[in-house]
Amino acid sequence: MPQASTKERRLNIRCDEQTRALLDRAAGHARVTLSEFVLSRAVQAAEQVVRERESISLPEADFTAFLTALDAPAEPSPALLRAARRHAADVESA
Repeated sequence: MPQASTKERRLNIRCDEQTRALLDRAAGHARVTLSEFVLSRAVQAAEQVVRERESISLPEADFTAFLTALDAPAEPSPALLRAARRHAADVESA
């Protein structure tokens, strides 16, 4: 049997009467407590935001092109080589 997690943190939010009534009705329709309803919907939204901001999706052709580019990187440009030399000199003198 899965072990229930202990809820140790409290989250307080304020809302107007209409919003509270709407949330109460929705929780009733879902047959859960108001806290369970609000928390579950907030977690779903948070997971979606994090997923959208922390992952990259590419069409298969673009992903293949990306992998090909990784396997055969371009030669460094003269400007990049100069920047690398300046950086190495700065690190050595520090």
